This record gives sequence, C-alpha cells and structure tokens, in this order.
Amino acid sequence: MIPEVIEPQALADYLEVIARAVFQAGVSWKQIAVPWDAYRAAFAGFDPQLVAAFDDVDVDRVLATPGTLRAPRKVRATIHNAAALLQADREFGGFARFLRAGDSYEARVREFKRRFTYVGDLSVWYILFRVGEPVPRFEPWVATIPGTHPRMREMVELARSQGRSREFDA
Repeated sequence: MIPEVIEPQALADYLEVIARAVFQAGVSWKQIAVPWDAYRAAFAGFDPQLVAAFDDVDVDRVLATPGTLRAPRKVRATIHNAAALLQADREFGGFARFLRAGDSYEARVREFKRRFTYVGDLSVWYILFRVGEPVPRFEPWVATIPGTHPRMREMVELARSQGRSREFDA
C-alpha cells in the first residue's frame, strides 16, 4: 500500500506519480492504492499525450470508472498536469531536467506549484521523493507542515531501508 521510490523510464511514470499525489490529497492512501489499477486504466496508462487531450466526455468516463474517486477537480487537475508535464519536458529538454532546474529546493517547489494544479508543498516533496530526486531530510522538513503524515513517514522509512532515499540536510 505504501508507494515506493521509482526510476522513471518514461513521461507516463512521472504523470502517474503526480496523479497519485493529487488523488491521495485529503483522503486515505489505502482508498487510492487498492483500486490504483482502475486509475491506470481510466487515464490510459498515464500516457501524458493521451491524457492531455482528454475532453469532457473523458472526464465523465473517468468519473464513472468503478474504483476511482468521484472527484472532478482532481480528474481535471490530472489532465492539466499532463499538459504541464509535456510543456516542461519540451522547454527543458526533458522532464528530469525541469525537476533539477532552479538554484534551490525552494525554487524548484515554487516552479512546480506554478505550473501544476492541485499540488502543495507536501505533494511536491512526495513527487520528487518518489521519482528519486533530492529532497530535504524528512523529519525537519515535515515539521513545517501541519499534521502528522504517518503514510509519508512509512514511505520514507521504506525507501531508507531499501537505500532509495535521496534526502539531504538543508
């Protein structure tokens, strides 16, 4: 149920991580994790070219997919984010280059939040962590975010135990 750090092989891998962050926001991670294959099918394997072209008929189809959260704003955010991902990929000559642009972690977060929808500080840290990008060390960083975030803590502990964490001391 706890998502692992991945090594993205394609833009779809990035979009899937971003979409999962969007859909997990404000709900139980288990509620999203258990039917995740339904999201993958509803969003065409998270192919950003296909998802960016979704229209209102596709939104209704996704919302009617058994197992998916009936959240039109999150569906539309995923469509917007697919287009934003493609744009950043073109502008920077690769999405990984976009993720590494900027002179600080804070600058990268600001740029990510400017381009993408339905993501906040917690989501951006989650996204960067999951795709193996450097992020501030979890414990001092999460102390700045209201709440306890036990699933995030479990995700970090799992990645650390696997040697997959790329945290740095800020």
